[in-house]
Amino acid sequence: MREKVHRHLGKVLTGAALAAAGTAAMVAVTLPGTAGADDSGGPGGGMRAARQAGQGPDAAPPGVVEQAPAEGKQGTGRDPLTDDEIRRVEKLAVAGRLSATARDVEGDRGPQRLSVDLAEPEAAEADDPRAPRRADVTYYDYKNDTLVTRTVNLKTGKVEQTDAQRGVQPPPSRAENAEAARILIADPLGAGLKADYKDATGKELTSPDQLQLSGGIYEASPGAQPAVLDACGEHRCVRLFSKVRNGPWIDTRDLVIDLSARKAAALDRS
Repeated sequence: MREKVHRHLGKVLTGAALAAAGTAAMVAVTLPGTAGADDSGGPGGGMRAARQAGQGPDAAPPGVVEQAPAEGKQGTGRDPLTDDEIRRVEKLAVAGRLSATARDVEGDRGPQRLSVDLAEPEAAEADDPRAPRRADVTYYDYKNDTLVTRTVNLKTGKVEQTDAQRGVQPPPSRAENAEAARILIADPLGAGLKADYKDATGKELTSPDQLQLSGGIYEASPGAQPAVLDACGEHRCVRLFSKVRNGPWIDTRDLVIDLSARKAAALDRS
């Protein structure tokens, strides 16, 4: 089975491979230690030791951490959306028929939220400092594979515009990456991932919470994949980049999870 699914598993990917996969670089931070300190007790050694211990006349004062300024409930102009505004527009945008009929990535009632962004002002309002602030709230409805964007006026609380598109696939959300991993773990094609996780940790892989995940949208290109993935692009399909928490990467790039059909497939290598 492990050869059948074309695993490159149990290895740390090189920097070039990670860049090609679109994964973020990991930056190591080295904390200052006591290398070079004089532990001999000779002249000046005691003072140096005292300074290292936070004592003596040359000791640096303790750091002071200032609290972040309180965030207002309402922003102004082109300020980023506040947490309060985001919570409010999420409730406003999903109200009504969309909440009742749409389905999220797990099949539960209500659409899958993807993003909340400050909307661009209308052309006639571009130079008006009093122009109303609006937010674009984007959802994916897994019931009919539709991307829904609702524009909410933050002052009036009204949904001013609803845009629905099919065949448009923004990057997956964290919840969608987790659900893709859950589907893969339960699928026979996930046997290699689970085996390599156990090799790396000595533990069984049973949950997406045990992995660090990022993902990218996969869209079908004729003749470049098995027929089971031909709907990707109309369906919402994800390729995962999987990492053991505090451990190595596990290569799952040859596997595609169709979140709409809730199935996994391996890409052809020929």
